Amino acid sequence: MPQVGDRITLTGLRVFGRHGVFDHEKRDGQEFVVDITAWLDLTRAAASDELTETLHYGELAQLAAGIVGGEPCDLIEAVAGRIADEVMADERLSAVEVTVHKPTAPIPLTFADVAVTVRKQR
Repeated sequence: MPQVGDRITLTGLRVFGRHGVFDHEKRDGQEFVVDITAWLDLTRAAASDELTETLHYGELAQLAAGIVGGEPCDLIEAVAGRIADEVMADERLSAVEVTVHKPTAPIPLTFADVAVTVRKQR
């Protein structure tokens, strides 16, 4: 499938999860923020105005929220990878990029954000 320039972007999805290397992160949990960009040909959706011809961004958000709020992982790399793999199950996509932010990561310094980005493509 050729890479297309059309894309759907979901930014700033906030979900409580229990991911982290430390026991207190799994016990207490924290908020994670997810950004997803999915590349697919939107020509048919634009012409037909039919939801079935595109990626339903509400379902995309629910899928990501289910993973972030689900089974704990040690690494946000694993969380991002799981989301990317599930999104790419839709054969219409040529690529997906998933960024998982951990704004309250246990770092004893002042910082604005920690994030991991995973990109998968066909």
